[in-house]
Amino acid sequence: MSDTIRIPTDLLPSDGRFGCGPSKIRPEAVAALAAAAPQYLGTSHRQPTVLFEVGALRNNIAELFSLPDGYEVLIGNGGSTYFWDAATFGLIRERSQHCVFGEFSSKFFAASAAAPHLGEPSKVEAPAGTHSLPSAEDDIDVYALTHNETSTGVMMPLARPSGIADDALVVVDATSAAGGLPVDLAAVDVYYFAPQKCLASDGGLWIACCSPRAIERIEAIRASGRWQPAALDLGIALDNSRKDQTYNTPALATVFLANQQLRWMLDNGGLAFSTGRSAQSAEILYGWADAHASATPFVADPAERSHVVATIDFDDAVDAKALAATLRANGILDVEPYRKLGRNQLRVAMFPAIDPADIEALTRCIDYLL
Repeated sequence: MSDTIRIPTDLLPSDGRFGCGPSKIRPEAVAALAAAAPQYLGTSHRQPTVLFEVGALRNNIAELFSLPDGYEVLIGNGGSTYFWDAATFGLIRERSQHCVFGEFSSKFFAASAAAPHLGEPSKVEAPAGTHSLPSAEDDIDVYALTHNETSTGVMMPLARPSGIADDALVVVDATSAAGGLPVDLAAVDVYYFAPQKCLASDGGLWIACCSPRAIERIEAIRASGRWQPAALDLGIALDNSRKDQTYNTPALATVFLANQQLRWMLDNGGLAFSTGRSAQSAEILYGWADAHASATPFVADPAERSHVVATIDFDDAVDAKALAATLRANGILDVEPYRKLGRNQLRVAMFPAIDPADIEALTRCIDYLL
């Protein structure tokens, strides 16, 4: 395959961004940011203009997920990677259990294992392409789940494991899931994510929907005197979030763009609308792969196939790396597989901002090149 091959214009998608993060940002959101820039960008994050935007972000999240009574939205800088470290200080009391089934679910386990003030974490592991499930264990006070494993394209069901301690927390990494997969937050205690995927914004921010049980844990650990770096202190994040601000300066464009995406979701029907868009894209892409002579979904069980990140394997007759390079040369971007998975495949984001019609166009372009 060659980057000199030109795909006919009538086959191309209207927007060629299919990356799993940073993801496609809707042009209307970028235009809105440009219009607001003179009064917003480059202004103080402690003044009403920005405080209002941060408050709107917290309110929009609460509305999208229909937060149960007593739940609060916390916001901090640094993204989900920072939140893993913050959780080792401010959520895990002694020991955690981690469902590990890909690169990102393994990283929270590694952070917990490396923390010198915590006991050895428990790992419930499954091979890439499927997921593990939590189970009650003695002395576990945090059960760490991953709603969608971005590296492999596997989604898992969320539920509070039976038999766990009443004060144990169910903590869910929803980085690539939040807004694209259905969820009942009453089943979990912490649902945390970053805005550069389904929320169609940039990175550098973490957002966490926290139950009263989780808020109590944060406050109890802070009261215990455990040392925590200020930037990773969830107690400080809680105090600042209640004031509609972050501990240190946030990226104002990130906050604004996330709000634009959330309002678009809410104005069009909320979570049912946004998850429906992703489900429609998934039906198109997996249906195409299931029927294809040279392609097949990497995730064998249809119930475990993600609606927001699809991984599609190709047989040995197809060089997926060359295929991705040729697509890139034609303006179709970021469909390369996750680097550490090492498979002959494409990985395609199906976040709500991505038009299902463009997913269908992508399949036509692949067929044309093959």
